[in-house]
Amino acid sequence: QAPTKEIIEKATKTFEDMEKQGIKMRVYWTLGRYDAVAITEAPTEKDAMKALLRFVGLVDTETMVAVPREEAIKLL
Repeated sequence: QAPTKEIIEKATKTFEDMEKQGIKMRVYWTLGRYDAVAITEAPTEKDAMKALLRFVGLVDTETMVAVPREEAIKLL
């Protein structure tokens, strides 16, 4: 489903509210399988999940946890 102006306006308002709570979200529009990729940074995974639940019914999502390269290397 292509994004509408209404969806973009709602998402923009949500991003602004999230920023006030210390949650950063960067969105990139993409070509290929997915129309967009959003990178969310939050103090905890629970904070990120709480923020992402605001998008229920607005867009379809698939989530995954990413670990910075430096942290992953320390686990070896």
